Amino acid sequence: QALTAALSGTVGLGNIAGVAIAITLGGPGATFWMIIIGFMGMTSKFVECTLGVKYRQFNEKGEVSGGPMYYLSAGLAEMGWARLGKYMAAASAILCIGGAIGSGALFQMNQASQTITDISERFVGMNQGSLAGYGWLVGVVLASLVAMVIVGGIKKITHVTEKLVPFMAILYVACALVVIFINIDQIPSAFAAIFAGAFSPEGVAGGFIGVLIQGMRRGTFSNEAGLGSAAIAHASAKTKEPVAEGLVALMEPFVDTVVVCTITALVILVTDSHINPGNANGVTLTSNAFASVVSWFPYLLSFAIVLFAFSTSITWFYYGQRSFFYLLGEKPSIDMMYKIIYMFSIIVGASMSLGPVIDFADAMLLAMAIPNLVGLYIMAPKVKAMLDSYFDRLKSGEIKPYQGK
Repeated sequence: QALTAALSGTVGLGNIAGVAIAITLGGPGATFWMIIIGFMGMTSKFVECTLGVKYRQFNEKGEVSGGPMYYLSAGLAEMGWARLGKYMAAASAILCIGGAIGSGALFQMNQASQTITDISERFVGMNQGSLAGYGWLVGVVLASLVAMVIVGGIKKITHVTEKLVPFMAILYVACALVVIFINIDQIPSAFAAIFAGAFSPEGVAGGFIGVLIQGMRRGTFSNEAGLGSAAIAHASAKTKEPVAEGLVALMEPFVDTVVVCTITALVILVTDSHINPGNANGVTLTSNAFASVVSWFPYLLSFAIVLFAFSTSITWFYYGQRSFFYLLGEKPSIDMMYKIIYMFSIIVGASMSLGPVIDFADAMLLAMAIPNLVGLYIMAPKVKAMLDSYFDRLKSGEIKPYQGK
């Protein structure tokens, strides 16, 4: 459940909209840099989620709290950096709230609203942009649906995401593979374009803009590695071995970036949708790629997009809520304040244009990575010792492999 909750925060519209944006910026070569960042992200995800479990805290009700604000504070204090850890933890919590608003509420619901509007216009045969002024209404509906889930807390969120994530991932990947196999003769040229463009000035610039700036955020390429946010979800895992949970967590960047993002890139490239895209960008460009092969695929894609946005939004709500509680205390009034802010942000995001939304989300999520990565670097020797101890105990038989119920 912790893995699926975190995956719902990583596998999202970044896999659909973010890949299209990266290819638009840097051409096919940007895909190469996405894959490289995905592999590199497996390391940082392992470290931060291992620390997330080690330094998590439980309240009197047995509810767990964890994440960068806890391991930065407690972990750095153990190493003699108590004051630095305290400041970095507070900064991480503040930036995580901004990231939750920007990526979880504004960006996800902006693209979900755009998808619903586009598909509605396509279905009734209206001119593109005819329903643009009704984004706020879509936002109200989406905010209501999110509110129905988040009232139940982390247990409700994990129960919902463990059902949604596999379903929407299978639906999306299945449709994408159909498009790829229909154009299977174009795959060699697509990979050739990826590798040829990876080291061109355009490819390097687009790759690093799309991956290191936008891909550092779970709202674009969605692997979330380096931000520390996934550690908040993994802290709730029922395990006594932090390293074991870290090993589970490192699968996320691989599934998200190396597998799903690459599939999306191939869909765009084998259909040549990136050539003369016009005004199409983000989800619209990816949708056009699907439509070029099967006319009704955009309807299935729209369904998957809404589910992606929904699951990502509720997971990021939880990340922001934990950070809000860390700063202001876990009180009913504080909880209600944050819920109102988050619901309002969903409505605002659904009615805004993409440019300002993605700029704000980029800034928040890139900023989140700074205190977290500094802390991970300082505590890397501690995690290395934990990893060595874990494998030693596994080899000696002290830790028994899970045999099921």
